[in-house]
Amino acid sequence: MQSNYYDITIIGAGVSSVFLAYTLMKHNEHISIHMIDLGKKLSERTCGLDEGRGCTCEGVCSKYIGFAGLGKSEGKFNYTNDFGGELGRKIGNQTTLDLMKEVDDILCEFGGDFIPSYSTKNDTLSKRARMVDVKVLSTEVRHLGTRLASDIFQRMYEVLKNRITFSFETHIDTISKHDPGFHLKSNSGDFTTEKLVIGTGMSGSTWLKKQAASLGLFPGKTRLDMGVRVEMKGDQLQSILEDTFETKLKIERDSFSATTYCMNPRGRIIRKHQHGLVMPDGQNARENDIPGANLNFSLFVPRYFHSHGEAMDYAVSTIGGINQGRERIVVQRLEDFKLHRNTESLEGNLIGPSLKAECGNLREEVPELYSIALKEFFASLESLIGEPIHHDTLLYGLDAKYYEPKLPTDKNFETDVSNLYLIGDCSGETHSLSQAAASGIYLGKHLGR
Repeated sequence: MQSNYYDITIIGAGVSSVFLAYTLMKHNEHISIHMIDLGKKLSERTCGLDEGRGCTCEGVCSKYIGFAGLGKSEGKFNYTNDFGGELGRKIGNQTTLDLMKEVDDILCEFGGDFIPSYSTKNDTLSKRARMVDVKVLSTEVRHLGTRLASDIFQRMYEVLKNRITFSFETHIDTISKHDPGFHLKSNSGDFTTEKLVIGTGMSGSTWLKKQAASLGLFPGKTRLDMGVRVEMKGDQLQSILEDTFETKLKIERDSFSATTYCMNPRGRIIRKHQHGLVMPDGQNARENDIPGANLNFSLFVPRYFHSHGEAMDYAVSTIGGINQGRERIVVQRLEDFKLHRNTESLEGNLIGPSLKAECGNLREEVPELYSIALKEFFASLESLIGEPIHHDTLLYGLDAKYYEPKLPTDKNFETDVSNLYLIGDCSGETHSLSQAAASGIYLGKHLGR
């Protein structure tokens, strides 16, 4: 097949890559850009999981792979340095905030201002929380929802395709270094490029590990967050949510820290499929025509492992043990959890479950660390809201958030291999849509010069 040359090739068409390409296009009209992705165009990304059924995809799952990546999943952009990655440490906190403002401006340029942004900052709550050893993490939020996020990224694609060459459903088999650039072999032909940017996110972790090793790059430690998803009375946290749509709370102890994640007032719990595992995930009220009556969130405890493989083995062993080779998720009432007894039935439970799960005993199926964290957090939360957590609160096991192993890069995201860059979640520096997009803009300005 004919070999095609480009100034810059981007592997992966997720959020970081889309914002990188858009910035490059705006800053330099002369460079040739090629974007390659294993998945499909956004308009062709359909999966039964989107409709509450099983995966209907052949090969890679279109729910997670393809143009816009996870950007279309919920479209939640948190503009903060408090969580969502360590981009601020790498390029400076103010620079990161400025870049995230640019991310939001671009989203609004393509229709994101249809949904108003909101802030979770609450100085009064923060002061109260400090008195009970709880830290309140705050952010500006633009929560687009799946439909609007898909529309926005489709509009961005319509603009990008006029300047950028796209290769979808393309698997890069090998990457070889040829100074000053790279030679790529794929199922769609061979390509050469002067500069190569990889933005494959979490989905391409196995592939990236193999390619990095072939180029002499080896990752360090890998983070894995796991924890229980909680479903409680919709008004249980009213006293701390009066002025904000949601909040993010953190406790820190000598041996662990625990942080609430993806808090969904009036939301529902759905099944999430990742890495062959099934987990309880939160769905916001905006994703449903009929809002739920409950509030849900996950309480994540981060752990660090020596390698990505070790982290994944731990997740597969723990969550896979709960799944039992099927889509099993275990649920337990808070009262039963406290009394170390099985939950036999949820019939008549004041808090109706929004997810059909199997009653059981979390303490028997979840590592002790996550039970201890949950117990400590609830004690602090009760002090903060001034009342007991309702005993019919439901606990689902086990949710997880995966991270890429971090490969060393300099301040411009360039690896030890000249002209090879990593952005977004696969860089290990970002863990959110907003910071991933910001990293794309940052690199786009650098390369665009």
